[in-house]
Order: sequence, then C-alpha cells, then structure tokens
Amino acid sequence: MSNARLPTRALLAALLLLAALFPLAAPNGYYIYVMSLAFIMAISATGLNLILGYTGQLNLAHAGFMAVGAYTVGILTVDHGVPFWIAFALSGVSAAVLGFFAGLVSLRLKTHYFVIFTLCVGFILYLVIEKFEGLTHGTVGVIGIPAPPAIGPVSFETPVAQYYLVLAFLCLALWVMHRIVRSLLGRAFVAIRNSEDLAEALGVNLMRTKLLAFVLSTVYAGLAGGLYAGFVRFLGPSIALESNTFDLVTYILVGGIGTLFGPVLGALVLTWVTQSLQFLQDFRMIVFGPMLILLVMFFPQGLIGFVQERRAKRNTREKAAPAHREARANA
Repeated sequence: MSNARLPTRALLAALLLLAALFPLAAPNGYYIYVMSLAFIMAISATGLNLILGYTGQLNLAHAGFMAVGAYTVGILTVDHGVPFWIAFALSGVSAAVLGFFAGLVSLRLKTHYFVIFTLCVGFILYLVIEKFEGLTHGTVGVIGIPAPPAIGPVSFETPVAQYYLVLAFLCLALWVMHRIVRSLLGRAFVAIRNSEDLAEALGVNLMRTKLLAFVLSTVYAGLAGGLYAGFVRFLGPSIALESNTFDLVTYILVGGIGTLFGPVLGALVLTWVTQSLQFLQDFRMIVFGPMLILLVMFFPQGLIGFVQERRAKRNTREKAAPAHREARANA
C-alpha cells in the first residue's frame, strides 16, 4: 500500500465510522429518516455519475428509471405478493432491460439531441405511470409496500435498522463503482468522455461501451428505486418527474462530477441544506438558488474536485521545490 493512499483510506474509515454512529447522535427519528433518503439518492446519483461524469452523456430520464425500479417493487409486492427481496432484485433487472432498449435508440444521437431524447423518454415514463391505472394505480399511487423483511436473524423493522441497511447498500454501490471505474472498462468510459474520435481510433467500440454505461447506470437507478419503495412504502407518479433528475445532476455538480464520492457528498450537503431552509417554506429557493450559483461559480469542479485540484498543485510544488533550491544554489 502506497503512503499516498494511507490518508485517503483513513479518512474513508473515519467517515464510515461517523455514518455508523450517526443514529446514536441523531436528536430524533426524523434525522435518521432524512439521512436514509439522502443515502438512497446518493446511490441513484452514483449511477447517473457513471453515464454523465465518466462517459460524458447526460441522461435526463434517470429519475424515470428509478421510478421503474420503485414501481417494480411496489407492484410485485402489493398486487402479486412477491417476496420483497425477489422484487428488489427484479427492480434492477427491469430498469436495465428498459434502459437497454432506450439506450439502443437514444445513443445513436449525439450532444443535445441525446439529451432532448432522454428528456422525452423520462416524460413518457411519467405519463405511463400516471395514466396506466390498471398497472400503476395512477395518481392514487401504490400504498402499503412492505418493509424489507429480515435476513436471517437481522431484522429491518425499525428506522435505525433500515438506516443501516441503506448505508450497507451505499457502501456496496460505491465499492462496485470503484471497481468499474478503475478497470479497463472504466478507462474506456473516460476515453469516450474525453474524445469519441480518439477512443474509436484506439479500438473502443463506441456504441457497445456507451450502451453498457447506460445500462449500468439504470441498474443503479432501479435498485435505488427499489430501496426507496421499501423505505418510504408509498409511491406516486411524481418520483418520475424530470425535476428529480435535475436534483441528481445538481448533487453530482456540487459534490464533484466524474469523482467517486462526489455524488454522495453532494446528496448529503444539499439534502441537509434544503432541510435547514424548510422554515422559509416557498421562499427557500430564493436563498438556495443564489447559494447554488455561487458554489458552482467558485467550485466549478465540485467540492471534491476542488480538493483534488489543490492537492495536485501542492504535490507539483513539492516535487518542484528541490529543483528550485538546487538551481538557486548553483546560481
């Protein structure tokens, strides 16, 4: 293990410890509920970051795929009596299957045409959920979704237990994403983001690689939706609105686009900022909007991107310092 990785791993261990101890310090159950929702949104944002931050494709239907995963769990458990964990596994599969066909068409388009097409896909998913009452219960929504059942001796009946369940899935999602982005496949994603022509010249199959990134991101969205359904236990069509996708994009931009932990940091920071401004009611966006604009202006790479940039500059100065001292001594 290199010395450079020691502080990073120590920091991650400390953050994980703080997350594990959070329920003990939370004043009441509401704080645990909000943090759990932030973790779920962080999982979904991590999937969106794969296609946006690493591959350079903005998918505005991401909230729609999250809704597909959530409704898969809700419909199967409530209407058909399917066990929760089987329905949860199928939430990722259903989002992936739909994402495959949507990506197969949309990824033939480029730049803003792709963005507009995915926006239309997301709106179509919202309309299907709202209007197809025989399947999705329409505007009434799906009520009475069961909580995640026990796994062996571990029960998830209490909010604290569900908090740790969501935290465990977030850690698993980040570990899998770390393995993806550090692999040869992850380098192919980044190559496409930097230059599609150069990536193709290097032998990267553009369509197949972008489609794989698209499908993997929808798997994250679907599983996050499945967790959301089991945690909130009620679903309405509003979960598929494009405004939720814009929220996820905001999490990524604030935390750091194209970074592993940027979506998590952005989700946590913005969730608690919006919660702290609840007392302003409808006027909270007057405060939140300028704060967000200033943050993007002064930290265009996001919070984690800013830290990484400062660290890179410091390392460059430290490496250049001996050469400067030697040059002055010989002068």
